[in-house]
Amino acid sequence: MTQKGKTIGIGAAEDADRVIASACRVDLLCDIACYCRPGAVRVPAGHANITLRESCEPEKALVSDLMDGTIGAAVRGTLPANTTLAALKKGAGVDHLERIALLETADGKKFLFGPVGIDEGWTVADKLALVAKGRAIAKKFGLPEKAGILSGGRLGDLGRHPVVDRTMADAELVAKLGDAVHYEILIEDAVKTCGIIIAPDGISGNLVFRTLAFLGAGHGHGAPVVNLDKIFVDTSRAQKDYANALMLAAALLE
Repeated sequence: MTQKGKTIGIGAAEDADRVIASACRVDLLCDIACYCRPGAVRVPAGHANITLRESCEPEKALVSDLMDGTIGAAVRGTLPANTTLAALKKGAGVDHLERIALLETADGKKFLFGPVGIDEGWTVADKLALVAKGRAIAKKFGLPEKAGILSGGRLGDLGRHPVVDRTMADAELVAKLGDAVHYEILIEDAVKTCGIIIAPDGISGNLVFRTLAFLGAGHGHGAPVVNLDKIFVDTSRAQKDYANALMLAAALLE
């Protein structure tokens, strides 16, 4: 269990009441601090572990408190992506972010998936890093450490288009160097045995995530940023609930 006294921060900008309701639903030993604009929301009575940290720039306040150790983990919640992630990169001193999402299919199959940002995972080195960092998270969550690498077609499709050929060549190399398996385009096979699945690039990964979570009756539980020494769980403002993202952050704090 997460140590008592640890605090998880979560952003509450648009639809702040939805964030507060999510915080009220989770049963965690740690405290929850909701970062919002002054007067934006109230905490219902009976939830002494939930506090408000009001700021005219809640995204900067959340990142600042994460970096200086005031909070042990952060969840983006409904804060805007551009300004929050820009503040995170500046605060952490990195020029890019690497995220791996914890996804769940409609029938309850959980797996780690990346890249999920359109500017992430475009090189062989990027994908190898996601495999290695994904294995560490998979082990923590009791998921299979087997990694499946996806490409843009089946091997029998070689020669149909140079971009597809490139994705297959990259996937073969990532599989060889990363002790993984190239599943070609067959994500439906990879999910059967893999705890980590790597998409061909950030665009296709983002489309897979959005299709599963918003059209396919699946769930996105949040995407930890894996190239930081701090715990930051990215989320989508389109999510209906943030309870699972808070629990994910708490699990990473253990």
